[in-house]
Amino acid sequence: MRTALLLLGMLALGTKMAHSAPPDTRIYVAVNGNDRWSGHLAAPNAQHTDGPFATVQRAQEAVRSQRKGGDQQPLTVVLRGGTYFLKTPLLFTPEDSGPSAQAMTTYTAMAGEKPVLSGGERITGWKPDAQGHWQTTLPDVQSGNWYFSQLFAGEQRRYRPRLPKQGYASIAGAMAPSGKATGKGFDQFKFAPGDFHADWHNVGDIETLCFQVWTMARFRVAEIDDTNRAVRFSGDTHGTEAYSALSAGKRYLVENVREALSDPGEWYLDRKTGALTYIPRPGETLQKTALIAPRLEHLVELRGDVAKRAWVQNIQFSGITFAHTNWNCPVEGNATAQAEVSLGAAITAVGARGCRLSRCTIAHTGAYGVEWGEGCRDNALLACDLFDLGAGGVKIGTQGIPADAEGLASHNRVYDCRITQGGRLHPAGVGVWIGHSPDNEIAHNDISDLYYSGLSVGWSWGYDRSEAHGNHLDYNRIWQIGQGVLSDMGGIYTLGLAPGTTERGNVIHDIESFDYGGWGIYPDEGSTGLLIENNLVYRTKTGGFHQHYGKDNIVRNNIFAYSQQGQIIRTRAEDHRSFTFDHNIVYFKQGTLLGSNWTGDGFTMDNNLYWNAAGQPLDFLGANLTQWQARKQDLHSVIADPLFVAPEKGDFRLKPNSPALALGFHPLDTTQAGIVTKRPALPSAPRAFPAPPPP
Repeated sequence: MRTALLLLGMLALGTKMAHSAPPDTRIYVAVNGNDRWSGHLAAPNAQHTDGPFATVQRAQEAVRSQRKGGDQQPLTVVLRGGTYFLKTPLLFTPEDSGPSAQAMTTYTAMAGEKPVLSGGERITGWKPDAQGHWQTTLPDVQSGNWYFSQLFAGEQRRYRPRLPKQGYASIAGAMAPSGKATGKGFDQFKFAPGDFHADWHNVGDIETLCFQVWTMARFRVAEIDDTNRAVRFSGDTHGTEAYSALSAGKRYLVENVREALSDPGEWYLDRKTGALTYIPRPGETLQKTALIAPRLEHLVELRGDVAKRAWVQNIQFSGITFAHTNWNCPVEGNATAQAEVSLGAAITAVGARGCRLSRCTIAHTGAYGVEWGEGCRDNALLACDLFDLGAGGVKIGTQGIPADAEGLASHNRVYDCRITQGGRLHPAGVGVWIGHSPDNEIAHNDISDLYYSGLSVGWSWGYDRSEAHGNHLDYNRIWQIGQGVLSDMGGIYTLGLAPGTTERGNVIHDIESFDYGGWGIYPDEGSTGLLIENNLVYRTKTGGFHQHYGKDNIVRNNIFAYSQQGQIIRTRAEDHRSFTFDHNIVYFKQGTLLGSNWTGDGFTMDNNLYWNAAGQPLDFLGANLTQWQARKQDLHSVIADPLFVAPEKGDFRLKPNSPALALGFHPLDTTQAGIVTKRPALPSAPRAFPAPPPP
């Protein structure tokens, strides 16, 4: 009896709590809606007198109105399927904030539907010419109010015509700066016969893509001198250092040449006349193929005020696709020092706290996908897909250390995301970049198809103050990086003081640089305090692990396999201990075991297993293991086959009788690396830049 009464009481209490809990108010938006309606119906009523709003901005106004009225409950804006072409970016300020993490303002897709927030415009008015090329005229371009350098057909990017059609051209000779550009860098070079022509159409709109070392500078042509075979640009390189130079032999491409318009999928926009020409690919038709050109550089702006402590808080986006952002090469060109960090993003935030994107797609961008900038804390990207990116995927933090401590970005998450097909305009963009920002978590992501580094953390060269500490770079799959386009990169690249930072449980493979620097894990200048453990790194060009210089890094229980040139690389000898290399497996068939500079005693190596699967004796800088041990290194290490299950097929599980187990190596569970939520395959994409010729 007492039990029955207790259950009845609990049921009554639960019912009372359910009735007292505030309802989740919903506002609807649909492409067939009307901003004069109430927004409280999911579809127009039979009389077409009420229904959903037509724009997200109108729904945003309704949310603000309710919040100003004191509404403290969760509010949800539901977007029906279809494409919403934005005229201006969606701007969220502190007045758009949800009152708490339990009462967020949510913008979400209707279940089973796909809303797309587009910064572009569908191109119409096409007419085929005698060659089958599609042509139309865009009045806004003709009047000077619009220009674009990207075009998208469905889920694929289309490129402007480039020369040469195959491979790269090479600079024939270096030239000193002309002094006509705004900076002090290089702005001209000599070209080989036939590579440029002064009579090309709209010379000022032709762009030259100059591949340096770890960057690519993009310039607009100012002048072509056929007589002296010299081309000058309206902008200049980042500086006059060797890595920025336009020196003889370096590669380049020439883009947006009307005379080169010849291949299916290519297009040309005449800035002066507004004429747009597109050569359709097989199967594309005027009736079924939607071509979209971008107008907006940003789709969403979360704009708080750090100085006033006015935050944009507790806003989330769920299941929405953000697509089609613009980027045009300015007159001064685009030339940066590293990682294209000065470029913006489709979704950009300052002073955002407790905001998140979940199950969203960010695609077809002109620059980065998402940027958590100054003062952004406790924000998250969860189970999102970022692909077809003009630069990289995500930026977190700032290039400088904010004078105001509240301006420091921290505690942000990128979790269970796919970041792929990056660097489509700017090959030096990275999957996730973290500047001066601590305590972020980058975990369980799949990062691939980039031309520079997968993860880049830190923005301080050497041992000066850095705020990039306590970051967790764990359980990511990072692969198909570099692809022979740029050099000096890593699957995971770090800079500066980073105590408390972990690189744990990652699977990193297929890192291919153009020249030097195709490394798996790459602690660069001043990297300090890293814990690098339980990672699998294989099929790299110049090394599974490379430390340029740093201090007190721990490298343990990793597998480094199948580097082409060197396996473990150390560049600079310092007075302190650079790293401890302990309980690792190094397995290879070509190249050297130890590369670059191993002078001095500023490193500790022990309990490792080494094996040359080609059957060659191990060479420790010209010494055998016994001689190497005389340097007090690897005193308990062994040379033995680790007995992987099928290493040639990428299966690095250990057989039960592996000698590595006797050394105390802990078997890796590589199934934990990569995304958690399984999702359909993303649309395929062709290479953005040519592969280098085979050696």
